[in-house]
Amino acid sequence: MLAVKTNDDWQAQVKGLLKAELKRRNLSYADLADKLAEIGVRDSERNISNKIARGSFTAVFFIQCLEAIGCRMLHLSD
Repeated sequence: MLAVKTNDDWQAQVKGLLKAELKRRNLSYADLADKLAEIGVRDSERNISNKIARGSFTAVFFIQCLEAIGCRMLHLSD
């Protein structure tokens, strides 16, 4: 049986997924801001950092980030 997760648990999971993908590619938040700008998404490094730290960003932002960094496959667990 699966454990019931809280909203904080879900936010921590999605934040961890995005941070792991950035780390895998050796990218900083400044790099992410640049890559997002390349696909037409304007956001400051500071704003990106705050969004990721909170873990409460939108699905749209999450997909934009994955697209911008070239992530084509995402594993939700090991």
